[in-house]
Amino acid sequence: MFSNTMDESNSQNRRLIRLMQRINFGRISGLHVHSGRPDFSRPYRTIQTVKLNGGENGPRPETEVADFELCREQTALLDALSRVRDGACVTVEVRHGLPFLVEIEQDHQAA
Repeated sequence: MFSNTMDESNSQNRRLIRLMQRINFGRISGLHVHSGRPDFSRPYRTIQTVKLNGGENGPRPETEVADFELCREQTALLDALSRVRDGACVTVEVRHGLPFLVEIEQDHQAA
């Protein structure tokens, strides 16, 4: 359950979940990871997909709910981020306000 009483260490994860709910359809790109959590102190980009036929545009209704249980996709994303090295950059594709896939970009030193 995500609640408003979460400790500060989870506030970045909460912010990521809420951002995906507001985007609904699109991507978050260039999001850096620090200590296994999204780092919103560095620049990142959001791309929102707008359906011209009047589909599900706009934020998800869940953005108005204070407490909610994380679904499988949200848990999987947070778990994946927790294993990422500091300084990695991620792109998250969002569908129906949920993470659909994540791309993890990491720099490597030449051998």
